[in-house]
Amino acid sequence: MGTYLVNADPADWADDEVHRPLAVALDAELTRRGLAPFAFDSDRSFEEKLYRPMASFNQLCDAVLPPHLSLLDWELLLPIALPEPLLLPVDSAYSDTTAVRGAGEVLTAARMVATALALPVDLLPARCPNLDLCAWFDHPATDGHPGPWQDDLDAAFYTALYLRAAEHALREGSPLLYC
Repeated sequence: MGTYLVNADPADWADDEVHRPLAVALDAELTRRGLAPFAFDSDRSFEEKLYRPMASFNQLCDAVLPPHLSLLDWELLLPIALPEPLLLPVDSAYSDTTAVRGAGEVLTAARMVATALALPVDLLPARCPNLDLCAWFDHPATDGHPGPWQDDLDAAFYTALYLRAAEHALREGSPLLYC
């Protein structure tokens, strides 16, 4: 059990009783704003579990990010540019609405936090289809890569998670959501 960040499956998006209302509400809101309805480019898998404490990551984000950027104010991450976050009247895992953000904004924020931590991004798993970051952070390759990231592996994990999630969304054209 727990919370996972996963890619949306195109078949579930089209037919599932949980995801279909979200897809319909999203397309309606995008159309209302003069944007094209959402279309998948890929269904390549992304799956990571949110299993570490988040307090130090929240504090780091508050210290590093400007007020207009956030890594934590969404339930649905889209691989499209959004002029502002969207709020859809559809239940999410933790609320009676679903907050939507564009992956580009999340990627910018994640890169800022990664820079502040001196996170060795080149050592991290690049694609995360099956808890790859979780496994890496259980035994991180720290040799030869000192930096503040080693002092707080919880914050480093979440930084890596949101960085790779945003990259996945943009690279694969696939939305991500919590389940």
